[in-house]
Amino acid sequence: MPDEVTPNPIDPADLPAAIRRWGTELGFQQTGITDTTLEVYADKVRAWLAAGHHGGMDWLARNLDKRLDPALLEPGTCRVISARMDYRPPGADPLEVLADPRLAYVSRYALGRDYHRVVRHRLTRLARRIDHAARALDGRFRAFTDSAPVLEKALAEKAGLGWIGKHTLLLNEQAGSWFFLGEIYTNLPLPIDAAPAVDRCGNCRACMTVCPTGAIVGPHRLDARRCISYLTIEHRGSIPPELRPLIGNRIFGCDDCQLHCPWNRHARLTAEPDFAPRHGLDQASLVALFGWSEAEYLARTEGSALRRAGYERWQRNLAVALGNGPPDAAAIAALRARRASASELLREHVDWALARLGAAAAG
Repeated sequence: MPDEVTPNPIDPADLPAAIRRWGTELGFQQTGITDTTLEVYADKVRAWLAAGHHGGMDWLARNLDKRLDPALLEPGTCRVISARMDYRPPGADPLEVLADPRLAYVSRYALGRDYHRVVRHRLTRLARRIDHAARALDGRFRAFTDSAPVLEKALAEKAGLGWIGKHTLLLNEQAGSWFFLGEIYTNLPLPIDAAPAVDRCGNCRACMTVCPTGAIVGPHRLDARRCISYLTIEHRGSIPPELRPLIGNRIFGCDDCQLHCPWNRHARLTAEPDFAPRHGLDQASLVALFGWSEAEYLARTEGSALRRAGYERWQRNLAVALGNGPPDAAAIAALRARRASASELLREHVDWALARLGAAAAG
């Protein structure tokens, strides 16, 4: 349904079914409606923050009251429409890329267009349709996707989209965990969907066992300070030396807990063109990416989530990955060439990599 077509006014009782239908038309695989009561999650969130498991992500501790009470973020909110959009892309087999130390592993979510733009744009269009159809109800709507203090996984769980697994990601029986989440806050007292899905992880510990750095310190407890996704994307400083060998060839994010989760056997490849791999990043060589100038990096990551790391951290991550790879002449030459103009942060990681490869840093 094009945006130019204004939905006819609709009976409020028919609105939830219409929202699900419009969501499907806009590319969402599932939508659900929940209330804003999040007390059951509050103690867990506070304990996680108190333990320092958020690392340097200080924004997670700020505005905690707004995370736990959507009405404080958007006054009048009494319902949340939660939606998921599958993103598992086609392309090179991720396990094969991880097994080849000359290749760079980029988390599958970051291979295509930045999901923030895609999901938020579709949610905004969905909110516009609801607004047109229910304008007599004086509804207000605001769309989010990982862009504000919103407890996304908790709201999605309450809305029946799945359950929060031991790896702390949302799991769905039909889709596994390869999907993005987004929300629409509204003041309309829409009917709430059925009770949340039952936790079906059972005795499985696959995600905890395969985590390269042991970041899943207990069921449903992730220590971000050890998580490769945090270290390669959010962490701004030096990567702890003891964790560098465990990162392997992962240069932006990590999918191991998803790749080995039994529920992801049910996940389908996305049909969204925006999430298809760009610039061959699903199986690019480490040496080739390390050779990118800053201008090349900016050009080839335009509109991509890869921009979040920034060029210096991108280079830092590649240096670590090269140090974890085979000591071939191309890798050593690339590291030596970069060292002369490297920042202090990058030089530290280049020297570590050269030492790992048995090469003199100033050779």
